[in-house]
Amino acid sequence: MLKRLLSELKQYKKSTILTMLFAGLEVITDISVPLIMAWIIDYGIVPKNISRVYQFGAIMFIAVIFGLVTGAGAGKFAANAASGFSYNLRKSMFKKIQMFSFSNIDTFSTGGLVTRMTTDVTNVQNSFQMIIRMAVRAPMTFLSALIMVIIIEPRMSGIFIIAIAILVVALFFIIRHALPIFREVFKSYDSLNESVQENIRGIRVVKGFARENFESSKFKKTVEKLYKRFVQAEGTVVLNSPFVMMTVYFCVIMVSWLGAHFVVGGSLSTGELTTLFTYIVNILMSLMMMSMIFVLITISLESMRRIVEVLEENPDIVNPENPVMEVANGDISMDHVNFAYKKNAKKYVLSDINLDIKEGETIGILGGTGSSKTSLINLISRLYETTTGSVKVGGIDVRKYDLKTLRDNVAVVLQKNELFSGSILENLRWGNENATEEECINACKMACADDFIQTFTDKYNTHIEQGGTNVSGGQKQRLCIARALLKKPKILILDDSTNAVDTNTDEKIRNSFYNDIPNTTVIIIAQRILSIKDADRIIVLDDGKINAIGTHDQLKETNDIYRMVYEHQQKDGADFDAKESF
Repeated sequence: MLKRLLSELKQYKKSTILTMLFAGLEVITDISVPLIMAWIIDYGIVPKNISRVYQFGAIMFIAVIFGLVTGAGAGKFAANAASGFSYNLRKSMFKKIQMFSFSNIDTFSTGGLVTRMTTDVTNVQNSFQMIIRMAVRAPMTFLSALIMVIIIEPRMSGIFIIAIAILVVALFFIIRHALPIFREVFKSYDSLNESVQENIRGIRVVKGFARENFESSKFKKTVEKLYKRFVQAEGTVVLNSPFVMMTVYFCVIMVSWLGAHFVVGGSLSTGELTTLFTYIVNILMSLMMMSMIFVLITISLESMRRIVEVLEENPDIVNPENPVMEVANGDISMDHVNFAYKKNAKKYVLSDINLDIKEGETIGILGGTGSSKTSLINLISRLYETTTGSVKVGGIDVRKYDLKTLRDNVAVVLQKNELFSGSILENLRWGNENATEEECINACKMACADDFIQTFTDKYNTHIEQGGTNVSGGQKQRLCIARALLKKPKILILDDSTNAVDTNTDEKIRNSFYNDIPNTTVIIIAQRILSIKDADRIIVLDDGKINAIGTHDQLKETNDIYRMVYEHQQKDGADFDAKESF
């Protein structure tokens, strides 16, 4: 885990090494100052030799300035290394997430991914910045000061051996108990982020149903759970402080008692005793720093694990070796396709699907909620991988294509398409970043979006809020269709993406497809039979299986499900899922 994390240092390795180097030089300075003070006392003040006082005083002044410079340098390089480390971690995580297939994304919750890229990375950054300084400074200070104590008075060394033993045992039990609690803390963070995102995303629904109090109560429960977990975790970790202070007081008392005896007995000078106390403070401070390192590691260890989980998650769908870089046409075929979201699933979501669709055909797909309509079309653009069987586009298995090439030629307007903050033109150019304004306008005319865009003050430069919250559902759908058309795809898939527009606009959009992109294969998933009745063929899906294929007239006469839906919708205009028996 640590090896994988540290590989993200990359260009910031130099800053990390310089941090440790400057921290080491700072320690050398800190260790030399007490020794110089002892010389001032023993060779200057006690014999009343003022020239020695000035001489050693000048040396100590230079040492202090050198320590100040090296300390500042260590801090500067540590900040640069830690900030750069977190930058690389976030960049690598985001890049890896962009490579994930839908099945990979399903493994992590949205809130969990946000927590990993924010809170977890910040924890690791702060810990790393402290550790790269302390990891050199604390052990080096401890060893150097201990050596100086042994040189000055070796009989004092046993005190520190006892102190170290006490701290090691205490830290072992604290860390062992704290790690599982911190694991639960970060799970609570995930739940908190999910709750906030869900509430903000659906704030219009919350206010529309006057559910503010309910949402506040639900959020309060999540926060209280996080609070209790954090109190429990921090309550365990802070036990480190009293153990350290107990050790400090033990050492001070023992050194004072033994030092007084040694000075009275004549085996220790006044200057040496003063120096010993300074070194003892250094030893105790280094012990406190080392215990703090273990505490920081304990807190950030779970964050490290969660970050590495994302970095080491292997995308289920990757480019093949020597991929095909061109899609010949819009032909689609499925041969005995079975699909399940999880490899160990007991039941397939799609079962034994066999299809042959020719370039330029318009295909309608009808089915109830849970009939796996969206799962079927997701296999065409390889957003999911088939469990068994094969899907071919242009006569070639989709697994042989370069992913970008395939998805540029198979445009999918999903049920939950998103608009991003920026102008209408910027959103449209997601389909083709080099599209001219004229091409964008033509695409919008095909999608029946140009009319409402012209009513905006800034027209195509109108700013779209994040998620498209400042346009209606029907306007959002039409912009998403126009964006897909700008790709000039060989296959266009509309996944129930005209359900928010009126029937007249729906018909105009379909007519524009017939007239303007006759060679494009169009697949329309719809709840309204009116949206697909003119399709060349209509597929009726039932529980992940193809129930029937035919034209509108054929299915109306031969298929019970289709006929029942048609008659129901003719009667009162209800959608497909209003039928109780299907």
